[in-house]
Amino acid sequence: MRADLKQEFVKQYGKQATETYFSPGRVNLIGEHIDYNGGLVMPCAITFGSYLLVSPNNENIFRFKSLNFSEQAEVHLNAEHKKVGEFWYNYPVGVIAHFLKDGKKLQGLDMLFYGDIPIGSGLSSSASIEVVTAFALNDLFTTDYNRLELVKLSQSVENKFIGVNCGIMDQFAVAFGEKDKALMLNCDTLDYQAVDSNLGDYLLAIINTNKPRKLAESKYNERVQECQTALAALKQALDINYLCDIDSQTFEQYKHLITDATVQARAKHVVEENDRVKLAAKALSGNNLTEFGQLMYASHQSLRDLYEVSGVELDTVVDYAKTNPDVAGARMTGAGFGGCAIALVKKEGFDNFSKAVAAYYTEKIGYAPSVYASLIGDGVGVLNEVVKS
Repeated sequence: MRADLKQEFVKQYGKQATETYFSPGRVNLIGEHIDYNGGLVMPCAITFGSYLLVSPNNENIFRFKSLNFSEQAEVHLNAEHKKVGEFWYNYPVGVIAHFLKDGKKLQGLDMLFYGDIPIGSGLSSSASIEVVTAFALNDLFTTDYNRLELVKLSQSVENKFIGVNCGIMDQFAVAFGEKDKALMLNCDTLDYQAVDSNLGDYLLAIINTNKPRKLAESKYNERVQECQTALAALKQALDINYLCDIDSQTFEQYKHLITDATVQARAKHVVEENDRVKLAAKALSGNNLTEFGQLMYASHQSLRDLYEVSGVELDTVVDYAKTNPDVAGARMTGAGFGGCAIALVKKEGFDNFSKAVAAYYTEKIGYAPSVYASLIGDGVGVLNEVVKS
């Protein structure tokens, strides 16, 4: 892969790349729809992502080419940097604009991007591109941002330049990811713990339903509002700022204050899911993958029945996983209404799992999913020289 990309850079630019960078995608292992409720999420970096090859030029021009998209762009260092349409290169342009706004000294670069993250799958291809660009600029021009500052900068680009109101989990996971570790992260305080997560004889199967996630944004806003309604009701008796400030036992004691049954169900998911993240950290660090798998199934059931953000496609994947003896657990991951499910599958059984889940899904849904194998990988870095700052 690396040699092919270096040859491709020469073909595109007529010279050698001076550096190669890599930033992964991410999945959230458990802890869904609780980041905006003051709770814990548990993402990890995956072993595919975004590659960036660069070479400086003396023309004060940034050239953007990708092996995934036909669109190319040239942007002058001193130009006014604005989002143009919905093109992929808006992400690196936004990062460059942020560096310049912060008064950082840059010079022109010839840049070639390649990603093996499925676009639109919910595996954070956009965060991966933002973070790899920010990391590369910081490394090449010694602009002295620390890793957390690069994360916040990348999130700001997504929010303000691109116009997508995302949280910080995606950028954090692809920047701070560590091989064989999950990150138990509080998205509010950004406190985190790297949890030992050696999968041993297992790997992560990522099953892209290939369903466009048209409902996700509107339903996401609806769920946020429902959680705020639940919080307001509980505040009548409890001094709390977030739903995740209480545990399941306390919730059971005070849930009668939430008079709407649907809103109560949403809050129940949030509180119990936050507890599941803590249990999952114990299971993973204790190398109890059977227990972790059961928590994955419980998470999916809660997202399906209480939070109602799953769907027939995601449920079909998880329903099949429960029938396969090589699977320890499975769940939807991400916002829902399409996107991906993940499963913990024995390495030796992955090929059979991949074929069987695809056949089962295609028969039920009418089109095929895409199935990928991943381990838990490292965060952004110079390729083959990943060093944590």
